[in-house]
Amino acid sequence: MIGILVVDDQKHIRDGLQAMLRQFPLPLDGLYGAANGIEALQLLREHSIQLVITDIRMPDMDGLALMERTREERIKVDYLIISGYGDFAYAQRAIALGAKGYLLKPVKREDLQASVEKAAQEIQTRLELSRNMKHVSRRARETDRKELRLFMQGAVNDEAWIRHTEQQLPELWSRYRLCLLREERRINQPGAVGAHSMESIAYQVYGKQGCLCLQRQPYLILAVDASVDTGALPAALQSVQVDAVLAMTGPRKGLRELPGGYAQALELYRHSYLFPDVRCLLPSHLERLEPQWQLPYEELYALFQLIGTDNGSRIAQGLSMLFRKEVLQRYPIRYTLQLSRAAVGMMEEYERVIRPYMGENALDLDCLRSLFDYPGIRAYIQALQQQLLRLNQFYYEYKCSYRHSQDLNEAIRFIHESYHKPLDLAMVSNHVSLNYAYFSNLFKKNVGKGFAEYLRDVRLDKARRLLAETDRKIVEIASMVGYESYKSFTRAFRETMHMQPTEYRERMRQQADSEEEVRDTAL
Repeated sequence: MIGILVVDDQKHIRDGLQAMLRQFPLPLDGLYGAANGIEALQLLREHSIQLVITDIRMPDMDGLALMERTREERIKVDYLIISGYGDFAYAQRAIALGAKGYLLKPVKREDLQASVEKAAQEIQTRLELSRNMKHVSRRARETDRKELRLFMQGAVNDEAWIRHTEQQLPELWSRYRLCLLREERRINQPGAVGAHSMESIAYQVYGKQGCLCLQRQPYLILAVDASVDTGALPAALQSVQVDAVLAMTGPRKGLRELPGGYAQALELYRHSYLFPDVRCLLPSHLERLEPQWQLPYEELYALFQLIGTDNGSRIAQGLSMLFRKEVLQRYPIRYTLQLSRAAVGMMEEYERVIRPYMGENALDLDCLRSLFDYPGIRAYIQALQQQLLRLNQFYYEYKCSYRHSQDLNEAIRFIHESYHKPLDLAMVSNHVSLNYAYFSNLFKKNVGKGFAEYLRDVRLDKARRLLAETDRKIVEIASMVGYESYKSFTRAFRETMHMQPTEYRERMRQQADSEEEVRDTAL
């Protein structure tokens, strides 16, 4: 696809040439017309045009002046010149300026088509070659950057490669810093710019010779000119409202120091979790950190002594005290990592005890194993607090369940011992020292039936045994199993067994006689 501009001060000639061009089998991207060189120059500045067909003699700015101006402004375009027989000297000058050919007036259709197709073929070949060269150049740059990235990360390379790579950007590698940038992304955050845009901002600050991208994922790493003030890039990012974590190493000299710079950049980045308010973390921020520390095990043990209680607020407060900002910022990031691992380790110990009782409601402790999976220390502490409070709730329910199972066992034992006495829910709940309503709900939830129903079943079970195995009167049996009247006993018996106590006794005796006859026959 090519764009063609026809320039002639005579409108009928201009229109005629355009009409013929539209009839040719050309891959046109655009067809434009201009009455003189001034109009043509403006169109060339505004549009993608690869071929100009222009008359030599025109008012204001002729064809030769147009060719000279486009050369001065470095506008890449090919020319076909239209001239009369008396303009041959002008045509020769146009050829010297780089015109691809000339056409004599009046322009013949076949001459125009042949010249334009030849020029178009040359343009297409040149464009294709340019695209291929750009592709090759881009692939070469990508290969070079990949080798640089691998060398930065510790891969071994020979001296010849190091010298060759340094020669490509000698001024940069003579004194540089490594910058690590990661944009702060939040949920529903508008205007997130990404690594490429931050890279573009960095190139504006340092220039193309003073900035080189070494890595884009998972964070952007740049080698930048160390002579530029360290506050320039943070200020540029802030001016376009880019909220980014930025770590910048000390000055480095030579490519051999690149792996060490990379290690320092990562270390600075990890420490950025301790200093979320610092816009650009430098080695000077780490110099004041205390190299020796002792983990607060006593405070940690005291915190976990609260697990399984209803003191959720004290647990949250205790965790916040362990991870106090002013304490964390006194020591290197390793202190924070060790403290978090100790806390997670104790959570695992507690979880192991109650895991069989948790069912599907497991804790997600794996999400706490890496601080650097979170956007900042605050987000990590919130996740740690959430899992700790869940552990506390599970442990509290476990302890309550264990204690209540003991209370229920005692209540059931008491019922079986005292069923023959006047007995009600209040008496049993008082016996196990539990609130009346709470005990009622607990009993039904764990036993599967209410207290009154359970007591009735216990009494009737004892009554059935007495009816079947003794000759005691039914009124006596009613009293023996705790019923105050014969009438209430028979009513409860009939509702449960669907027969009278006398009928039940008779049926049990008949069954016993039948079983005895069977035994006698067998003997």
